[in-house]
This record gives sequence, C-alpha cells and structure tokens, in this order.
Amino acid sequence: MSQKTMEVVKNLDIEKYMGRWYEIASFPSRFQPKNGVNTRATYTLNEDGTVHVLNETWSDGKRGYIEGTAYKADPKSEEAKLKVKFYVPPFLPIIPVVGDYWVLYIDDDYQYALIGQPSRNYLWILCRQTHMDDGIYNQLVQKAEAVGYDVSKLHKTPQSDSPPEGEDTPKDTKGIWWIKSVLGL
Repeated sequence: MSQKTMEVVKNLDIEKYMGRWYEIASFPSRFQPKNGVNTRATYTLNEDGTVHVLNETWSDGKRGYIEGTAYKADPKSEEAKLKVKFYVPPFLPIIPVVGDYWVLYIDDDYQYALIGQPSRNYLWILCRQTHMDDGIYNQLVQKAEAVGYDVSKLHKTPQSDSPPEGEDTPKDTKGIWWIKSVLGL
C-alpha cells in the first residue's frame, strides 16, 4: 500500500514559530517517559539562524529536560523540513543524534501545529495553550491520518491548567529522563 505524499508547510515564519509550545498529544517514544506530564518545547532563534530547542517534561514530580539545535534540512528549500540535533548522553555531548522535524500544518495565527517526519513513526500535536479545542484537535488528527499516520497510536499528554515554571529544578535532571526512557527504567 502506497502512502500519500506528506505536504509540508511552505514559507514557515520562523520568528513567529519561536516561543513555547505545549504537547497536546504524541506518539509514545522511547525518548520520553511513559508517565510524563506537562511536556513542552521552547524554541529560541539563535543569531546564526538555527533554533535552540529546550524540551521539558515532568515525571514523578521531577523536571527532566534536554537541549538541542534545529536547522533547515535544505537551506534553499521553502519547505518547513527541519533537522533537530541532540547529543547522547545529553550531559556529556559526544554523539549527535539527528532527527527529522517536519511542520505538516500550522494555523494562520501560529497557535497550533502538527509535526511529523517521513517514516511516520513520530507525531506531535502542539499548541500555544495547555489545552486545545476538541474540534481543532480532531481536525489535526484527520490531517495526520490522511497522510498515512496510524492515529490510533496517539496519546494525549496530561497538561496542568497552570504549568510548572521549572527553572528552579536542580540541573542534575538534564537528560536523565531521556536515558531512563531509552533504557526502559
């Protein structure tokens, strides 16, 4: 069975895309704890045009985070096909791990987005707010299904009405959730 070609957002306004995004739903992955809550990503534009990525999640009351860099896969393309690079292990940057980050859909006001990648093994529904209208959520799920995602794998991420600030958490949690998740701990 052939899958429909994935359409990717063209001419993404990278400056409007910057800021905090809350994970409304995603495909579970070994890179995130199964009991993670209040998961979010914060993007900041670097002077060289790359993007600083801060991914955070809370598990058992503790903040875990990992930082990376995103950049255009093809600087000459108008498509929003990005690469995201993290280092393994995160606290001792030795081995870069690079993944695809394709913006499949974004609304005109840059308030919600559908993020995927070509293998269709990863999918994220992101929003500027901690909660999303059910109608919008269902539209994004339908868009993902239309391009070949098995949306039955989607897992809604629990989000608090008042998300934690997080910066006061001890720094020794950097990347620990990532390692525990990969090792299945």
